[in-house]
Amino acid sequence: MRLIINLPAFNEEEKIGETIKRIPRKIEGIDEIFVQVVDDGSKDNTAKVAKDAGADFVYSHKTNRGPGVVFRTAVEHALENGADILAYIDADGQFNPQDIPTIINPILNGEADMISADRFGEHKAKNMPAAKYYLNRLAAWMIGLFMNYPIKDLTCGFRGYSRETLLRLNLPGAFTYTQEVIIDALGKDLKIKWIPVEVTYFEGRKSRVVRSIYKYVNNSAKIILKAVRDVRPMKFFGVPGLFLIVISVLVFGYFATLYFQEFKITQYRNYLILGITLFLIGLQLLVFAFIADMIKSNRKLTEDQMYLIKKEKYKK
Repeated sequence: MRLIINLPAFNEEEKIGETIKRIPRKIEGIDEIFVQVVDDGSKDNTAKVAKDAGADFVYSHKTNRGPGVVFRTAVEHALENGADILAYIDADGQFNPQDIPTIINPILNGEADMISADRFGEHKAKNMPAAKYYLNRLAAWMIGLFMNYPIKDLTCGFRGYSRETLLRLNLPGAFTYTQEVIIDALGKDLKIKWIPVEVTYFEGRKSRVVRSIYKYVNNSAKIILKAVRDVRPMKFFGVPGLFLIVISVLVFGYFATLYFQEFKITQYRNYLILGITLFLIGLQLLVFAFIADMIKSNRKLTEDQMYLIKKEKYKK
């Protein structure tokens, strides 16, 4: 049983060495442990410090490409290096590497395909910005409601993945990956479990992803909408479509009640126009729902083929 612990890093020379040294090298149920670092175009000595601290594999992007691309690079190399389990933890030391055994344990026991740390459970995140806290909680609640699955933490980067999960995930995004992974995994009926952990946000530290709250929310919203659209197309288009059609029927009913009292259309034509407009928009959304569902079926066939190709490519 081989565990690969991946640390994504961008200009982390001050923290990454200490984080690597704190990573446990013996875990019950694991035969081999390797530390893998993906350096996302750092301009400092991140890669060198990582190697000196004991990282087994260090891969560097020539330019900064974003967390989404870093995650895909990490997954590809973890599979190439024969990972049975991939643990993904930030390089800055905000998470405690000693929690890695707790994160991967449900995968070892066959209880889950993927594990995410939960920053909002019994251990409250220390010094977490209020805006980040409430935005995360709101997004997790909304996506959990839509996906019909209780999501405790949507954006935490401290996670564990089984080999099967790594082979099945398909993520096109570059800006981030955390939301997409959850939605994609749920769409593939993979079992996800959340484990409460302690996390400390260092005062004065600038986020590598959240440079601007507005840009982060805007980019994340686009990613989430695209992911949900692809995973639950009938729900994404169909529910609003049916809702508008029902409203249009009620408007038509109200129009009919007024019309049959005086048999005049002119003074009530706005209700008629509103009813027709809502009905046509709702009907169009239903058509989109069926088209998107057909695309989803084709996408599933393609992803099944990709899964078989990757399974053969990364055969142990």
